[in-house]
Amino acid sequence: MIKEIKSRKSTRKYKDTPVTEEQVMQLIESARLAPSGINSQPWNFIIVRDEKIKEELAKASGDQKWMTTAPVYIVCVADIRCRIKGDVEVRVDEQNNRRELKAVIRDTSIAITHILLEAEHIGLASCWIAMFTQDDIRPILGIPEDKYVVGIVLIGHSDEERGPTPRRGIKSMVRYERW
Repeated sequence: MIKEIKSRKSTRKYKDTPVTEEQVMQLIESARLAPSGINSQPWNFIIVRDEKIKEELAKASGDQKWMTTAPVYIVCVADIRCRIKGDVEVRVDEQNNRRELKAVIRDTSIAITHILLEAEHIGLASCWIAMFTQDDIRPILGIPEDKYVVGIVLIGHSDEERGPTPRRGIKSMVRYERW
């Protein structure tokens, strides 16, 4: 897997080549198998191929028109209800500091990373988008207020040159025993 970890890049220009349903389901399967705290599996996924919806999501994401070149969006949604049970009213957004929300965002982020790496593994390009607010993004897809959109993952075939991304050296980030 280190090969895919090294070669994966955020792609911002995609070819007009279809992504199959089988490929999308392979990506979702990789996310489904991600670890989560107390095995809560808080993730849900909305597959978007519709051009009008993709345009609305791109507009809500900082008006990034280039996003619409990707043939598939996977909207990754964390569900706090796996940690907060019962009839309690819950609204989650960027200002919410609930420990449970932080946990489901963390766990859904792990699932998103699985999607990104599996996409690279099967020859697809990807980009994780999170430049939106919950109030802007949820209405487009009819997402309830107790769900948190962690990211939109764009999937397609890259139409960019893909050289290596500069990274810090290991020695600059590793410490032993204490800071």
